[in-house]
Amino acid sequence: MLKLNGTLGVEEFYKVIFENNPIEIETSVFQTIENSFNFLRDFSENKTIYGVNTGFGPMAQYKIADTDRIKLQYNLIRSHASGTGNPIQPQYVKAAMLARLNTLSLGHSGVHKSVIELMTELINRNIIPLIYEHGGVGASGDLVQLAHLALVLIGEGEVFYKGELKSTKVVFEIEELKPISVVLREGLALMNGTSVMTGVGIVNTINTRRLLNWAILCSSAINEIVEAYDDHLSLELNQTKQHKGQRAIAKQMRSHLSDSKLTRKREEFLYNKNPDVKVFEEKVQEYYSLRCVPQILGPVLDTLNNIERILFEEVNSANDNPIVDVEKQHVYHGGNFHGDYVSLEMDKLKLVVTKMSMLAERQLNYLLNPSLNKILPAFVNLGTLGLNFGMQGVQFTATSTTAENQMLSNPMYVHSIPNNNDNQDIVSMGTNAALITKKVIENAFEVVAIEMITIIQAIEYLNAQDKVSSKTKKMYDEIRKLVPIFTEDVVMYPYVNEVKAFIMDHKNNIV
Repeated sequence: MLKLNGTLGVEEFYKVIFENNPIEIETSVFQTIENSFNFLRDFSENKTIYGVNTGFGPMAQYKIADTDRIKLQYNLIRSHASGTGNPIQPQYVKAAMLARLNTLSLGHSGVHKSVIELMTELINRNIIPLIYEHGGVGASGDLVQLAHLALVLIGEGEVFYKGELKSTKVVFEIEELKPISVVLREGLALMNGTSVMTGVGIVNTINTRRLLNWAILCSSAINEIVEAYDDHLSLELNQTKQHKGQRAIAKQMRSHLSDSKLTRKREEFLYNKNPDVKVFEEKVQEYYSLRCVPQILGPVLDTLNNIERILFEEVNSANDNPIVDVEKQHVYHGGNFHGDYVSLEMDKLKLVVTKMSMLAERQLNYLLNPSLNKILPAFVNLGTLGLNFGMQGVQFTATSTTAENQMLSNPMYVHSIPNNNDNQDIVSMGTNAALITKKVIENAFEVVAIEMITIIQAIEYLNAQDKVSSKTKKMYDEIRKLVPIFTEDVVMYPYVNEVKAFIMDHKNNIV
């Protein structure tokens, strides 16, 4: 049981979302929530507080009668549960639920403790609300998407339960759960925030870090296959650049290749052998997709680290409006629900992930083109040239998918469209940014899966299984369990999909 106290880190997030650890809310958090609720209830009795006794958005000028306050909250939830498109996958919705639970636990929203109790039960029992991809503009946060979460908490809508989509009412009866009863402002408090874009964003960063590790492993393996000189990975060369990411990538690649029998020392093969020729038969330096990996993946790592920091600052922040401050005995109105921080970081993330897919595609092309690598048959064809096709077909898929990533990497951050009668006159589109980034990441895993299969075929052709590093050999062994030696042409898509699933699965820890 993982105890939560209002501060989430990546380790706690990972355990809940990827390992399905149950959670328990610390007693002190409930006391904070009760203090906030009691204060707001009393404070709002004779004051105008947005969303408690006023309408919403551009209709905030309308005062709501005391007898209609509760109905107002239910009206808000039901009217805004208007998402469309594809359902967001349950894992990402669970991440959004955890993010929302955490921010409400800070005690700045004035919700009743029953909200925290029921959300905790839903997370622990894997009862996941149906939330659609389309609907949020990321200004008052994820209003539409979070309305679908709120809808479930009041006992309505639909949920994913044991792999099936079912009525919330039916599932609550099975699980003996009671919906919350809105007491003060639970509707607005649940909906007014950045938790969907942030939850999706954090899963994106976790998956990107895994993708990056595979990219480093593949890049290291290709350097081995072509017997590259290793000085472009040297400590001495990379220390002359100040960037932490570049240094870290080079160090990781050196570690991967530390026991390889294939990489070469320049001083042994070139510095001491300078024959009197005008043209060297072999390349003096490798192509950029091999030689510049630390300089290409270094910015990816630095950017990823910064994105992760920003997202956890957001998930541990109050992103509601208004904000309740029990200590100051005051309620502050503002715009903490605005998603620009997350939107910008998601645009950065899809840029660097697209660059990773571009690197993988170029490395793949290098392996497939004998005019470039000089040691492998065309398309790493282990059959009969002309009769068989080797990896030719899947290259089209990798190229197409990379091109899609290049198009999808255009920013959402600057695509604001005013709406809500111009009350929301500049918005973040943060949820769109996070969901598009999710797609870019999934695409990149496809490209890396194709590259990885090709690397395995190349090792097979070169009969280098006993010469590659232990890290590369481990990758070879695991992928070879999924993919046979292609000497005859076979239907390829099942193998690509299986390898993609394998490298995306966090239970497979070989990187």
